[in-house]
Amino acid sequence: MVASWKNCRLRTPRAVTWIASALTALALVAIGPAMAQAPLKIGFGMSLTGPLAAMGKASVISMQIWAEDVNARGGLLGRKVELVYYDDQTNPATVPGIYSKLLDVDRVDLVVSGYGTAVVAPAMPFVMQRNLLFVSLFGLNVNEKFGYDRYFSMMPAGPEPAMGWTAGYFDAAASLTPKPQTIALAGADAEYPHNALEAARAHAKRLGLRIVYDKTYPMSTSDYAPVLRSMAASNPDLVFVATYPNDTVGMIRAANEVGLKARMFGGAMVGTQYLSIKTQLGPLLNGVVSLETFVPEISAKLPTIDAFLKKYQARAAKEGVDPLGYYLPPFAYAEMQVLEQAVRAVGNLDQGKLAEYMHKATFDTVAGQFSFGKNGEWMKNHILYVQYGGITSNDLQEWVKPGRHTVLYPPEYKIGPVRTPFETNRK
Repeated sequence: MVASWKNCRLRTPRAVTWIASALTALALVAIGPAMAQAPLKIGFGMSLTGPLAAMGKASVISMQIWAEDVNARGGLLGRKVELVYYDDQTNPATVPGIYSKLLDVDRVDLVVSGYGTAVVAPAMPFVMQRNLLFVSLFGLNVNEKFGYDRYFSMMPAGPEPAMGWTAGYFDAAASLTPKPQTIALAGADAEYPHNALEAARAHAKRLGLRIVYDKTYPMSTSDYAPVLRSMAASNPDLVFVATYPNDTVGMIRAANEVGLKARMFGGAMVGTQYLSIKTQLGPLLNGVVSLETFVPEISAKLPTIDAFLKKYQARAAKEGVDPLGYYLPPFAYAEMQVLEQAVRAVGNLDQGKLAEYMHKATFDTVAGQFSFGKNGEWMKNHILYVQYGGITSNDLQEWVKPGRHTVLYPPEYKIGPVRTPFETNRK
């Protein structure tokens, strides 16, 4: 018995090694091929700091939820999906270096963009040089000057995105009686406002509006009252601004401060969609006309977004980011769904074949069903324009239930007409 026991002890290291190897093999079988192979890496820059950080962080959460969902289904091409990302600081100058690192150091398989025109545009020369597939997240009309056939825009503004992005404001203006005659335009001196203002001029021409004020201001501007006073001095019927979050807040505060008298005030204002800004401004938003991508008032018509938001909101509450997620998160998740559906259909990561498929396919996502046109933009415009009203406090609960957004555009979601004049409805 003693000899036998000793023999067993002597064989123990080999036995342990054999058992460990067997268990490892069984574990690999158990978790499937998606875990046994090298991960499929998807890389991007994202604004985790800087002016667009609030939505950048919300987008990352949405993309992480997608990665968890797809890995629970076995990954892609038998491989676990891994997200590799870096903070672009909402700074265009950081973007080329980030994508160079992603491809040359991290060896990612696919790339997507960060959030916003300012960081999408500087990535374009790099991805074009390397013939990469590129899906962007809310870059306004970026591909107009590049004409890149492997570019696809996750932005529901239609085949002419700058025109679609601003159409709702002018559609609402055209419905007024009597017809407005004049308009004042202003925006920050940056690529996104430039694109939006160019479209606004085209809409003004289409409607026969006379432009009585048309200027940009530096991104460093902190006092917007002089801008609003100058616009008001031109006595316009309509005031249209194209703004980023910081100047959106500044413009709305200034409009209330100077007692702006116009029939309509608002425009392509990025930031009114953020819960942090909604609660910051509260009643100051009353009467403002701005864009949205989803509001509770149309929840019944977009059940796919509503179902996603429940999952997003549970995560966002724990991580301290935008707790409602109405604006960007569904589109960040949908961006990844587009890649997933294309890769599954093509069966490999050939960038040219993926692009070819994406030009022909119709995609079903949490943001709805859509297809891409020749220029990589959505075939149909789904941007909402709303007028805020009935806001009495700065409480989050103002925005959880329907009643604060009158949807003006598009016609299939329209709830009611625009209320004028602004100075009456802002109170």
